[in-house]
Amino acid sequence: MNIATTRGQPKTMSLPNILTYARIAAIPVVIGCVYWQSILDGPLWLRWVALAVFIAAGVTDYLDGYYARIWDQQSAFGRMLDPIADKLLVASSLLMLAADNSIHGWTLWAAIVILCREILVSGLREYLAGLRVSVPVTKLAKWKTTIQLVAIGFLIAGEAGEQVFPPTTLIGIVLLWMSAIFTIYTGWDYFRAGIHHLIKEDEG
Repeated sequence: MNIATTRGQPKTMSLPNILTYARIAAIPVVIGCVYWQSILDGPLWLRWVALAVFIAAGVTDYLDGYYARIWDQQSAFGRMLDPIADKLLVASSLLMLAADNSIHGWTLWAAIVILCREILVSGLREYLAGLRVSVPVTKLAKWKTTIQLVAIGFLIAGEAGEQVFPPTTLIGIVLLWMSAIFTIYTGWDYFRAGIHHLIKEDEG
């Protein structure tokens, strides 16, 4: 694709944003495949389809930012939509995995921590946006997202993955707990930054 051409496109229809749209569009496919296999007793190969689409969606998370930077197509719309797409993908996947019992017992608490943190950070971002204060994504938060996506990928593979690699589900659960620990730390980081601006706003 010619760079000059891509720069002339409307920013809402730039390639980075199209990749973000694709990530959102992948959600019903992933959820539908897991639901069909686990809840409706469909064939096990549906897990592999769900995993393939989930991995493709995860790759777009890297590619949309990469192309936005190298083609100078960063936009306010993209900065708003990108984290929303990530949260929708993660939240819907965790809920589906809880519904099909891949996540159960104590491991549900890891999923609850992750979901609560996403709601907290979203609320803080929305409020601080009204104050024209941006909250940049830290490197640790990016690592947290990566571990989270890998954990969910293993759990989506689930029983199908265990036929090839027996510890598949166990690895997914361990990584999910690691992600939950990172989630608590990065969530506190965002909360502390948000509270700092809130106090300054009240004093002003």
